[in-house]
Amino acid sequence: MLYLTLTLASLASWYGHPYHGNRTASGEIYNMNSMTAAHPSLPFGSKVRVCSTSTKKCVTVRINDRGPFVHGREIDLSRAAAEVIGLRSAGVGQVTIQGSNNETRSLLKHPCQTSSHQEW
Repeated sequence: MLYLTLTLASLASWYGHPYHGNRTASGEIYNMNSMTAAHPSLPFGSKVRVCSTSTKKCVTVRINDRGPFVHGREIDLSRAAAEVIGLRSAGVGQVTIQGSNNETRSLLKHPCQTSSHQEW
């Protein structure tokens, strides 16, 4: 089955301590060792694929919080997700965020490119 996807080039950061163990905006407890992320507008539970443009490594994360609250950043990854794509030591880096279906509609407010792909 083919889906219409949207890819957004953006700046990402990550968060861990002192938020580990606190409630997220979705109401669940934040676990910096889970594959989760914060995004300003994507629905909670949405899954997006985040790829580092420098390392070419990718991770699929579930949106469970709101943020980031720094101008110019589009997504805040958990510590574990940042580690997977090689972003942890730098703290901030260029990424692409890929969403499909309902996630795509939320990202459409941003300039981007679209493509079709098979479900990932």
